[in-house]
Amino acid sequence: MTAPAETPTRTPGAGPLPPEGRGPLSGAVLDALRAGRAPHHDGAEVLRADPFGEDLQLALYLLYELHYRGFEGVEDAREWDPDLLSVRRALEERFLCALRADTAGAPTTAEEAFAPLLVEPVDLSGSLSHYLATEGELWQLREYAALRSLYHLKEADPHAWVIPRLVGRAKAAMVAIEYDEFGAGRPERIHARLFADLMDDLGLDTAYGHYLEQAPAPVLATVNLMSLLGLHRALRGALVGHFACVEVTSSPGSRRLAKAMRRCGAGPAAEHFYAEHVEADAVHEQVVRYEVIGGLLADEPGLEADV
Repeated sequence: MTAPAETPTRTPGAGPLPPEGRGPLSGAVLDALRAGRAPHHDGAEVLRADPFGEDLQLALYLLYELHYRGFEGVEDAREWDPDLLSVRRALEERFLCALRADTAGAPTTAEEAFAPLLVEPVDLSGSLSHYLATEGELWQLREYAALRSLYHLKEADPHAWVIPRLVGRAKAAMVAIEYDEFGAGRPERIHARLFADLMDDLGLDTAYGHYLEQAPAPVLATVNLMSLLGLHRALRGALVGHFACVEVTSSPGSRRLAKAMRRCGAGPAAEHFYAEHVEADAVHEQVVRYEVIGGLLADEPGLEADV
């Protein structure tokens, strides 16, 4: 009898296998990464691409991931390859221009921006957490967790890029929040680890990046936005504003998701991940609004529109 082939053991902290391309842009990036050469860069192709579409968002995700764990079979040195960075810049400009166009007319003060986020909306149609809390089935929770894993298995990492770009009060407060996100010195309490435990309860593969192949464009764009803001010092105000929005709105949604996990019998670790965020993010909301944003705008008031 022939012994079954052993599944290769992944090194802890290693990146995933590269996915399949979804069009000419992501295909060109993947070809360049696999072959170790410069990518074919067609500026006209970038301009024609849907800025929120599968192809551009996957291409951008692939290039951003080089700054996190990279991909199996891709040299670590490609992170700072000037040819790849040139392509990334073109993709970023397309994405960023679309984001700015879609947010034209948005509030220009932090107070105006946060006002609607501090109250629960009356119209609950379209609210995923409300639906999952009351009607969601276990398979839907599993799908939700699999897609969210692209961010949650590196939770707080994109926002950490802003720390060296802050000073004084804003920096101290941001580090305090990130310290909690990274487990307060206890590796088993790192939020990314807690999410892996949630995935384990749900019977999902906990390997970093495992579900990239299944992630649609909106999921990729959500993660890419955080990387875009984090990797550009010029966008530090927007990164802090994004982080604040996450913390301000997290606690109520987490409470509903904890309820969904409990109602569907997802498991103690699955419920605990969201229960942990109910308490932690309620505190973080106050710190990020009054200390991180307050401190940043006291030092750099010209960044308020970005926030």
